[in-house]
Amino acid sequence: MHTLQISIYVLVLLIGLALVFDFMNGFHDAANAIATVVSTGVLKPQTAVAMAALFNFIAIFVVGLHVASTVGKGTIDAGVVDQYVIFGALVGAIVWNLFTWYYGIPSSSSHALIGGLVGAAVAKSGTSALMGDGLLKTVKWIIISPLMGFVFGSIIMLIVSWLFVRSTPRRVDKWFRRLQLVSAASYSLGHGGNDAQKTIGIIWMLLIAVGQVPVDASAPPLWVVISCYGAISFGTLFGGWRIVKTMGQKITKLKPVGGFCAETGGAMTLLIASHFGVPVSTTHTITGAIVGVGSSQKMSAVRWGVAGNIVWAWVFTIPASAFVAALAFWVGHHIM
Repeated sequence: MHTLQISIYVLVLLIGLALVFDFMNGFHDAANAIATVVSTGVLKPQTAVAMAALFNFIAIFVVGLHVASTVGKGTIDAGVVDQYVIFGALVGAIVWNLFTWYYGIPSSSSHALIGGLVGAAVAKSGTSALMGDGLLKTVKWIIISPLMGFVFGSIIMLIVSWLFVRSTPRRVDKWFRRLQLVSAASYSLGHGGNDAQKTIGIIWMLLIAVGQVPVDASAPPLWVVISCYGAISFGTLFGGWRIVKTMGQKITKLKPVGGFCAETGGAMTLLIASHFGVPVSTTHTITGAIVGVGSSQKMSAVRWGVAGNIVWAWVFTIPASAFVAALAFWVGHHIM
């Protein structure tokens, strides 16, 4: 593979842009980790985001770097990567994130980034630049992750309902207000562990292209890992409040016991996906878990119209961000 020649200023600009995306990822997806614990009244919003940000960063010590490897080496052909492809991919993802945040739509930052990579790579070299195995793994999990969240969320809810069938509502509420702190922390751990690695993968890909890191390196530089986990945690601190309401109350009304079951089911899904190196959507996962918890009580407890609108946002995320990325790739040629 040839070494890409770019100035240090362009390299710093692109790494900075990647960290901006990572910050936006935390900002946009904070709702995934805190919506249930805030909407059930267990924690105040600022306390919830502080806890989520902390556990986003702690994930650095718990979760491996399998997802970063998938994004950095398994999505598009490393031979087509240049400053324009990276610029286009990041701009495409950031623009889609801003659009969906503004309208309160809980879309996937992960798939916006994958769509951005696809759009920019295809704009440069056509579909031959795409790596089918890595992309197929990602696309399959667009369906699998919300289904797993749904199944885990509903099963945990049914088990909990059976175990506490003789308990008073007041006693159940008291227990699960405490337990929801554990489940929210676990979900934040899974969120940081999966999502921060996507930006690590992008920067790793760029550093390999410019010859700063060997192609056969088994892991990215430590400074990349720390800066990406720091950026997503910092973004989470600011919280995407427009999305919290959609996730926490518009899909279904949650009590602490339901919030615990949804977060636990979502956390299990994220940690399993991270173990197998799959860049899943934390948004898809927690939405599936919330719907699973609601439908396990009664089907009418779920506002299926709201859930359907969210699914449409999922469908459009990759093509929309790919389209913007292709335009940004073209613009990048004229400004960089």
